[in-house]
Amino acid sequence: MKKFSTVLAGAALAVAFAFGAQAQDKPTMGIVVKIGGIPWFNAMETGIKETGAQLGVDATMIGPTSADPALQVRAIEDLIAKGVDVIGVVPNDEAALEPVLAKARAAGIKVVSHEGPGIQNKDWDFELASVKGFGETHAELLAQAMGGKGEYAVFVGSLTVPLHNAWADAAIAYLKDKYPGMALIGERYGVAESVDDSRKTTLDLMAAHPNLKGILAFGSQGPIGAGRAIEERRMIGKFFVLGPFSPGQGRKLVKSGAILGGFMWNPAEAGRVFVRIGKMLAEGTPITDGMTIEGLGEVHPDMATHNIITDNLIPINKDTVDELADLGL
Repeated sequence: MKKFSTVLAGAALAVAFAFGAQAQDKPTMGIVVKIGGIPWFNAMETGIKETGAQLGVDATMIGPTSADPALQVRAIEDLIAKGVDVIGVVPNDEAALEPVLAKARAAGIKVVSHEGPGIQNKDWDFELASVKGFGETHAELLAQAMGGKGEYAVFVGSLTVPLHNAWADAAIAYLKDKYPGMALIGERYGVAESVDDSRKTTLDLMAAHPNLKGILAFGSQGPIGAGRAIEERRMIGKFFVLGPFSPGQGRKLVKSGAILGGFMWNPAEAGRVFVRIGKMLAEGTPITDGMTIEGLGEVHPDMATHNIITDNLIPINKDTVDELADLGL
């Protein structure tokens, strides 16, 4: 009996070691986004969790309480201390994150970024929209709405979000070249990650500039706040708000005409792509020209910058907003 008990104990120990090995073999990934608790990143978290479960990746999203680069640095420090295999990031300030991302890579952690093509300390960045295409497509829609003339303003998430500002640069340059009758008010306003700040800034600008007729808002909360201001001032049909936003959050404003529309990519799909690329990096699978990555399609990565740029734009308007919102976006 004693010998049989010893055999059972040995077998149990072997099973425990086997399960421990399996747990260690499961890649771990932490993805730090700009801010938690808003629809855009809630949708991204859904994609992260779904694909993590499907692919056997222990993937978690961390959403700071405000769009503060220091909070992102702290979250990444925590992930380094935990020894995750992969860190993902949607940066508020690329430059502010470089030192901590360099520290992560020095520790052997792979880094994937999104909306951060300028980051140097990364293994790969992926984008579902090109800078030029995203900025110019929004600019053309605004120009058509305004009849190619009048004053407009530009909102970005903050003045330190490189991608928002790159979209703004592309849009402004396009309008200056193609529509000289349109005049930009100010440079740009870093309010588009806050509904309240976007609403207040819109109301202030309308009061100060009676000829202001439109706002391009790059940042998912910007169109929502500006749209609410348009409703308050009863300027629907006379003032045009455009930009990327979560359809579920903006559905009523689109239907009322307070938001004319915009373009977006699917944040849930971006979450899925984070995990797919993270798993590839953790397993040592190379990313090569012409390969297909689900959610991105056929990719042609820039081997010098380690950026994967695609164009997967989805229009948001009265015809599409219900369908997109019903998908949980």
